[in-house]
Parts: sequence; C-alpha cells; structure tokens
Amino acid sequence: MENNLKTEFEELLKKASDNAINTDFIQVLVERFPRKVTFSTSFSYEDQIVTHLIKNLDVDIFTLDTGRLFEQTYETWTASRAFFKKEIKAYYPDTEEIREFVSQNGPDSFYQSVEQRKACCTIRKVHPLKKALQGYKVWITGLRSEHSTNRQNMPQLEWDEDHQIIKFHPLLHWTTKQVLEYVQAYHLPYNYLHKKGFVSIGCEPCTRAIKEGEDFRAGRWWWEDANKKECGLHIHK
Repeated sequence: MENNLKTEFEELLKKASDNAINTDFIQVLVERFPRKVTFSTSFSYEDQIVTHLIKNLDVDIFTLDTGRLFEQTYETWTASRAFFKKEIKAYYPDTEEIREFVSQNGPDSFYQSVEQRKACCTIRKVHPLKKALQGYKVWITGLRSEHSTNRQNMPQLEWDEDHQIIKFHPLLHWTTKQVLEYVQAYHLPYNYLHKKGFVSIGCEPCTRAIKEGEDFRAGRWWWEDANKKECGLHIHK
C-alpha cells in the first residue's frame, strides 16, 4: 500500500503558518496522529524541556544507549524517570555489529578517520534509531539552530526522506538564554556536565568541554573538520 504520510505532511505544512508552528504545535500533531508520535532524548537541556512539554501528552519517549555514554548521562536518565514519571524506552546497538567492528578496528578506531568515526556512529546510533522510529509517523527532537551551522536553515517542521517520517523541532529557534531560563524556572533535572562546559553531550570518548569563545559543536569530535560534525541521525541534503 502506498504511504500517504508525505501527502499528510504537505497538507499540514500548508495549514500551518509560521506563527502556528511553535511548541503548542505538538498538540496538533498528537491529535492528528494518535499514538504515532515519538520523541528522542539524549537528556540535554533541550531534551529535558521537550520532555516537560509532552509529559501529559500521548507521546512516547526513547533514547539511544550507545554503550559509551558518560556516567552523568545515566544519572540524568535515572533522575528524569523519577521527575517526569514517563517511560523512556532504550535502544541499543546490535551486539554482533559491535563485536565485528571493534574486533577488526579496535575500541578507539573512530579517532583514526572520519570514515571510521561515522561507521561507529552508524552502528551505535543510526541503526538503533531506525528500530526506534518503526511504526511512528512523527519524530520530535530537541534540536536548536544555534548548535550547528548545518541547522541554520533547517525548517521547524520537515519531511525526513531517509526515515519516511514527519520531523518536528519545537525548540529550533530558542536561544540559549531561553533554554536556561526554562530549565531553572521549572527546576528540571539536567546533566551536570553542562555546568562544566559541555554543551553538546554524546559518547564519552567523542565529547569534551568547550573553551570560552569556541563554537557550540567544538566539543564534539574535536579532531575533525567542523563541517563534518554530524553523526548521521539528522541528515539534510
């Protein structure tokens, strides 16, 4: 049967003005696609805000456990379950894929080349993501345009051709000031690495704190060219 989801997306886009596409638009998506909306969290400031926005809505939540996350990320995960009282489903990389990759290339081969690093990201993130999105029609994220030059022209509501899903970024145009004020106002649990200069927090071997004046993404895959710093979860062609 032909998938008409892209047609539904185009209809949504026509009806939604720029003013209508804000955080309240999540409710519109939930009503239009009942039990078919999911949100991916990595427990960043932004993701905690989105979790707070959807805590009383019919939106599922999942996270990708790569097996190489910071201990502080797991602590935030535990605190989030207690605070929001919502189930957070975990997805993991395939054991055989990891075994083969590490056996052939070593545990830290991602430092050797962009290709090796992307291969690691594909196994630990991209493949589990495909499993996590199966059966859903809408994928909500906590992406913000300030975090990457690749996201400056990203639409807030978009069609993800690779995953054949509608994608919504409710906080895309929020400033860092707005994010911090919201987290403080609602006393949301957060990853304490944020207070130590970690802006974008991923796997422990691939993340460092940034220095004053550095770009937001400088702490991710810092040994690579800045224009190549995406892991494959959010692709824009």
